[in-house]
Amino acid sequence: MSEEILINVTPPETRVAVIENGIAQEIIIERTTKRGLVGNIYKGRVCRVLPGMQAAFVEIGLDRAAFLHASDIGGKTREESGQPSNIVELVREGQEVIVQVIKDPLGSKGARLTTNLSIPSRYLVFMPSLHSAGISQKIENLEERSRLRNTIDGFLEETSCQGGFIARTAAEGVSEATLQSDMRFLARLWSEIEEGQKASPSRNLIHEDLPLLLRALRDLVTPEVEKIRIDSRESCDRAQQFADRLIPDLEVQIEHYTGARPLFDLYSVEDEIEKALQRKVDLKSGGHLIIDQTEAMTTIDVNTGAFVGHRNLEETIYKTNMEAAQAIGRQLRLRNLGGIIIIDFIDMADVEHKRQVIRALEKCLSRDHAKTQITEVSSLGLVEMTRKRTRESLEHVLCESCPCCNGRGSLKTAETTCYEIFREILREAQQFDVESLLVLASQEAIDHLRDEESSNLAELEASIGKTIRLQAEMLYTQEQYDIVLI
Repeated sequence: MSEEILINVTPPETRVAVIENGIAQEIIIERTTKRGLVGNIYKGRVCRVLPGMQAAFVEIGLDRAAFLHASDIGGKTREESGQPSNIVELVREGQEVIVQVIKDPLGSKGARLTTNLSIPSRYLVFMPSLHSAGISQKIENLEERSRLRNTIDGFLEETSCQGGFIARTAAEGVSEATLQSDMRFLARLWSEIEEGQKASPSRNLIHEDLPLLLRALRDLVTPEVEKIRIDSRESCDRAQQFADRLIPDLEVQIEHYTGARPLFDLYSVEDEIEKALQRKVDLKSGGHLIIDQTEAMTTIDVNTGAFVGHRNLEETIYKTNMEAAQAIGRQLRLRNLGGIIIIDFIDMADVEHKRQVIRALEKCLSRDHAKTQITEVSSLGLVEMTRKRTRESLEHVLCESCPCCNGRGSLKTAETTCYEIFREILREAQQFDVESLLVLASQEAIDHLRDEESSNLAELEASIGKTIRLQAEMLYTQEQYDIVLI
C-alpha cells in the first residue's frame, strides 16, 4: 500500500490529508485562532472539588474550567483494593496542580485533564510517572519487543533520568543509536518543563505541543508513506529542519509542491471534505449509509438502497454489509468521529455472515491511529463500538448549528406556524381590548395564511370581532412570528 501526506498551509489554517492508494483516508484541520490543546501542559489551580462525581474542576486559563477525574490523577490514585482513591484525598480547592490536556473542549464540555504527563517524540513517549520500559501492543514480534525493552532499560540505568519510556509503533526496527538520541531529547525537554513549572504562575501554559505541520511528521508518518508534499516553501523548510533534527533517519521525501493545481485538488480532497459533511454516503453497489452525530453518540444506518443483488436476499444483504463495513472504517477516520458509535447493519440470518462483517470492520480499523473497541452483533442486530476522541470531528471544526432549527435538522411547517399564530391571536384578543392585530411572520407563513388558511383566518376575524392584518418579514425564519396590538 502506497501512502502520501498532503499538507496545505495558509496563514489562517493548516490542513493535512493522508492519502492511501490515491484515496483520502484522513483529514485534519487546525486553525491558527483555534489551536488544539491536546498535549499542552499547564500549571492549574483547583477551583471546585465534586465528591459526588469523583472529579474536580481546574482553572488553566481557558474560558471554561477543565475537568479532572480521580482516575486521571497520578500518584496515590489506587489503593490496595485496586479502586480509585476518593477525590477529596487527592486534591483540594485552591491547590496548584501540573496537568496535561488529553481531550480538547468538545461542544459544551470543557477540556479533560490528567496529571499523568506524557511527552511524545517520533519513536518514544516519555512519562515522568513511569519507572520502566513499555512497548506498543501493535509491535507483535517478541524479539523486537525484547530488543526495545533492553535498549530503554539500558538507557535508564546509565542515566539519572527520572521517568520511563514507552516505545511507539514507529520504533519497530529503529536503530539503538536513534532511540537513545530520542530519549536524550525527551529527557532534556522534560528538564526544561520542570524548570518552567517552578517559575510559572498558576493558570499558565508551561509546555505547548507541536503545531499540526510538525505533529503530522511525528505522528502520521509510517513505513508506507512515500512522499510528503507541502505547498508552502517556508513550511516545507521548517518541516525539513524538524525532520533533520529530530527524525534524522526519516527516509520519506519531503518536497515543496509548486504545481499549478491546488494541492488538495490532486486527489479530489476538497470534494472528499464536502462529502464528509453530508449525512448520506453512497456505496458503489447502490446502497448507502446515513450518518448522524448527536451529543451522546454517532449512529450509522446501513441501507440497500437501489442494490437488488443477483442471487437471493441474504446474499444481497451480506454484500451490502461487507461494502458498508469498509466504508464505515474509512468514514470514521475521514470525519474523525469518536465516542460511542452505534452501527445498524442490515439484519443477517447467517451467523458466519455476521462474523465476516465484523472481521471486515476490524480489518479496516486496524490502520486507524485512534484506539477502537468493537462488540459483536447484539440481539437487536446492532454493533456497538467506541473510538477514542481527543479532538473535534471534521463537522464540528467546519460547521455550526443551523440558526433556524438550532441543530435539530428540521423546521416546523408553515401550517404548524399558522396554527400557533391563530392560538396566539385568540389569547391576545381575550386579554387586550384593541381594534386590530398585525401578524409579522415569514413569507412562507404569510402566503399560507392568505391561501390555504384564508377561510380559517376570516372565521377567526369574525369570532374575535377584530381586523387581522398580515405582513411578511424577510429576516424571519419559518418558525418565527410576532403579534402586534394596534
